[in-house]
Amino acid sequence: MSVHHYENFPVASILLPRRLRRPIEAIYRFARGADDIADEGDAGDAERLHGLAAYRAELDRIGHGERPANKAFDELAAVIGEWRLPVPLFSDLLDAFAQDVVKKRYADYPELLDYCRRSANPVGRLLVHLVDRASDENLRRSDCICTALQLINFWQDIAIDWKKDRVYIPRSDLLRFGVDETQIAENRCDGQWAALIEFQTERTRRLMLDGLPLVHQLPGRMGWEIRLTVQGGLRILEQIDRVRGDVFRQRPLLRPADWLRMGSRALFM
Repeated sequence: MSVHHYENFPVASILLPRRLRRPIEAIYRFARGADDIADEGDAGDAERLHGLAAYRAELDRIGHGERPANKAFDELAAVIGEWRLPVPLFSDLLDAFAQDVVKKRYADYPELLDYCRRSANPVGRLLVHLVDRASDENLRRSDCICTALQLINFWQDIAIDWKKDRVYIPRSDLLRFGVDETQIAENRCDGQWAALIEFQTERTRRLMLDGLPLVHQLPGRMGWEIRLTVQGGLRILEQIDRVRGDVFRQRPLLRPADWLRMGSRALFM
């Protein structure tokens, strides 16, 4: 995915209809496994790309109606066939994971959005396809929500990503607010930094709210699942704003009290 942002929020939770848990879990396993190849451990770039190429080879076999060579992909093949899921969406995820291996900086916001289009949006689109609500407008709203979730993950993980030599804040925004990467290295939060992060959280909040009407187009439990996911993202943004962008001292996380608040807010969406 990047699936990192889903770790704060429900994945195949009890809210989901039982019949959707199997396909969603298959999608998550595929994305989680590929993301781990790109992001976990101490493998070199060449080894990571080789592992992702093996995933792509299996996906190509599935797309051509062939049986996977690796039995671990049999369940994914079955789910894609049964639910008629678009294989290019899975391919987009692999493109994003491979990009994460070799690309560590982003010039501007449109470039970052293009990454989110492949790293996050495919997951939401797959969910919309699963419930047979894949209209153009629903897919656009889903993209807004998923991109917002990905961006939220970036803002809460600035310190973690720095240790991996990754900076997702666009360089154009750093320049605009008079911030450079030494502030990240030094965990230094001054007024300029606070203004920069406030700009990012507000822009991300608007994007999330643009996608919000999707929850009323999704049936039953899926609608409630996405309601909670949206509220979780908005809650993380509130936490970042409350500490004026200081995500270095304590990474914003959802705690039991936050889940209660999220549930209450979800009722009135």
